[in-house]
Amino acid sequence: MSQAASFQPIGVVRSALDDLDAAPSQGPEAGTTAVIELDPALAEGLQGLTPGRWLWVLCHFDRAKQVKLKVHPRGDRSRPQTGLFSTRSPHRVNPISLTLVRLEALEGNRLTVRGLEMVDGTPVLDLKPWVAGIDQPRGEQE
Repeated sequence: MSQAASFQPIGVVRSALDDLDAAPSQGPEAGTTAVIELDPALAEGLQGLTPGRWLWVLCHFDRAKQVKLKVHPRGDRSRPQTGLFSTRSPHRVNPISLTLVRLEALEGNRLTVRGLEMVDGTPVLDLKPWVAGIDQPRGEQE
C-alpha cells in the first residue's frame, strides 16, 4: 500500500449523543438531528446551500475501536459474520463515515441536519451535495 494522505477536519459535529454506545446504528433510520459547526474561515463555501437540500457528510470515526475484518451485521450476533466491506461497521481500516443527511437550517457556519448519528465532537472531513441522477445508479430503483 502507498503512504496515506492526511486530512484536516473542516468542522465538528454537535449533537446530544455523548456516548458511542448511545448512538443509533443508522442515523437516517433514527431521524436524529445534529449541528455541523464548520470552521468559520470556510463559511463562504456554504453559499448556494439551502434548507431541504440533501448532503453527503464525511466524518472521521475518531472513537472507533480496532479494525474488525469480519463482523456480525449491525452487531446482531444471531446473524452470521460477514466481511467488513459488506457492512457499515465503524471499525474500518480507514475509519471514515459517509452519511446522507437533509439540511434543515443554515445559520452562518452552522448547519442543522437530520439523519446524522455522530457523537458530539466527531470531526467532519467534507460536505458534498447529493445530486439526483448521479448518486443513484442509472436504471436502478430503490
